Amino acid sequence: MTETSIDFGLLATISVETRKYRAGQPIFEKGDVGFELLVIKQGDVELRLGDRVLGTLAAGDIFGEMALVDNSIRSASAIAVSDVEIVPISEKQFVSFIRQAPSFALDVMRVLAKRLRDETRKS
Repeated sequence: MTETSIDFGLLATISVETRKYRAGQPIFEKGDVGFELLVIKQGDVELRLGDRVLGTLAAGDIFGEMALVDNSIRSASAIAVSDVEIVPISEKQFVSFIRQAPSFALDVMRVLAKRLRDETRKS
């Protein structure tokens, strides 16, 4: 599920405290309150809905963007497949990126659209 056309890896270089997870550890669960977008700095993350794997993401990919955009609960669970380092992006930072590079918002929307289309095709 890696978004090869968009590299969010640059976001992983922001000077914020990163979070580390061990392989098999949940990053968040479906239904958790979400308020930030997450960038994978290193490692692989699986997105799951129950026992169903929605996709696997790698370094430079983002996830959790839906909760940031609509201030809602997490729609799926995220599990560290390998040891993972994550960079959290707050709403304030997200808005700042959009001000500096308006195309950033379009990049995030493209990720959302691709994931929605992928899930629609599976139905």
